[in-house]
Amino acid sequence: MTSPPRLPGAPVSLWMERELSERHPPLRTTTEADVAVLGGGMAGLCTAWEMARTGRSVVLVEAGGLAAGVTGNTTAKLSALQGFTYHRLRAAAGATAARRYATSQSQAVAQVGEVSAELGIDCQWERADAVTYATRPEGAEELRAEAEAAQDAGLDAEFVTATALPFPVSGAVRLPDQAQFHPRAFLDGLARDLVARGGRIFEDTRATALHEGSPCRVTTAGGAEVVARDVVVATHYPIFDRALLFARMAPHRELVVAGRLPSDDAPGGMYLTPEDATRSLRTAPYGAEHRMLIATGEKFVPGTGGVEERYRRLAAWMLEHFPAAEVRYRWAAQDNWTTDGVPFIGPLHPAARHVYVATGFGGWGLSGGMAAGRLLRSLVEGEGLPWAGLYDPRRLHLPREGRALVERGADTARYFVGDRLPGRAEPTADGIARGQGAVVRSGARHLAVYRDEDGGEHALSARCTHLGCLVRFNDAERTWECPCHGSRFGTDGEVLQGPAVHPLKRAETSHTAPAGEGTHQEPGDGSG
Repeated sequence: MTSPPRLPGAPVSLWMERELSERHPPLRTTTEADVAVLGGGMAGLCTAWEMARTGRSVVLVEAGGLAAGVTGNTTAKLSALQGFTYHRLRAAAGATAARRYATSQSQAVAQVGEVSAELGIDCQWERADAVTYATRPEGAEELRAEAEAAQDAGLDAEFVTATALPFPVSGAVRLPDQAQFHPRAFLDGLARDLVARGGRIFEDTRATALHEGSPCRVTTAGGAEVVARDVVVATHYPIFDRALLFARMAPHRELVVAGRLPSDDAPGGMYLTPEDATRSLRTAPYGAEHRMLIATGEKFVPGTGGVEERYRRLAAWMLEHFPAAEVRYRWAAQDNWTTDGVPFIGPLHPAARHVYVATGFGGWGLSGGMAAGRLLRSLVEGEGLPWAGLYDPRRLHLPREGRALVERGADTARYFVGDRLPGRAEPTADGIARGQGAVVRSGARHLAVYRDEDGGEHALSARCTHLGCLVRFNDAERTWECPCHGSRFGTDGEVLQGPAVHPLKRAETSHTAPAGEGTHQEPGDGSG
């Protein structure tokens, strides 16, 4: 049998090639602070920085490395134009909600630029037009409606029929003066200023338990605790979910390929279409005579499978339209979409007094993360922002969320129950090729079995340690993924991405190698 061609590009994010200024130690002894922030991505670091600016003592803990999870694998666009947000939000929640969303997102985009200038952060900050487009005739009317709704929300948006893309479009919405940047460079500068203000950062420190009280106590995997008056859970997907937000969010993963392109061939602007399971484009500085063309798409539920083929489709699409591009990198990003399309930023649950959450950014976590920092600071200080209620996680509007809630519940039930039904055709461990994995049945148990390149088998329990759904294998990134809530694990069972906080349990087949020996995983998202 002929092996499929190798995937294009090195399996690492372009942004991750930049080393941060400092690596912070793990938390080893119990410590106290006014505010504890869990998660070292855009939302977590922006929140910690905002809190430190008020004079509060701040401790930030991150399960892996700073800006190495979702933020380190983003496409790094900052825009108040976000697909078809305004037409849908205005129809569901009214014109005031749409205007408040536009205001909060526009202010967040501007604030990133202002903070970069204030702190002297060289983060490749560039202003650029944001464009949502369609190539099919039926998409033009929806774009006209989005342009009108965005204008009504206070944005300087317009409907156009021509763009700088090398192919025709049926229509597009253009919003000028948005931005793109290097996210790790920005957060590196923010982290330095946080420390200069007295903030303390602990990496490789996974939070595993939270006790709400006066004060709150956060327990970490190593046993040390953080004692704080206020706690912010900014771990991308809430690892502590006492409001059952998992029932109101759906995880999706998107692939990214990036190729070097002569500057003269690079399209100006940032582009997005929902067609073909999403296509997104932007460029970034890359030497004196080139730009790095970054293409994103192939949106899918974690654990769906066929990821290698998805990468090939995305790379082929990019090269079809930009044949001069030389693919250098590939990576993947993951985010959560809420049932009403607006992030959850505010008190974690109805009874919460000192615990807050920031999650559900729907692919726009860079502007959303900056907005979250500002909003959470105002809540801790007892101040109000006009748009605080729009993001409040305690909201529940059944007329506009009911259908999405039912669909989300049905999807979870289908994964949880369907994967366990008897009579399904299931692979055997002997049939797993080298470098691949599959869930196999061993008596009453389901095992996640990976065969390494040397032929050794590595078996784990296939039950996700979050809520018990069965994981599935990602053939491109060589990871185990939960389709229910998006937790991801290495082939050794270790947690790569939450909401799970505990590794998959080790197991054995009749001829398994000890799990964890000889395992492999490509770089991916962390849990913070």
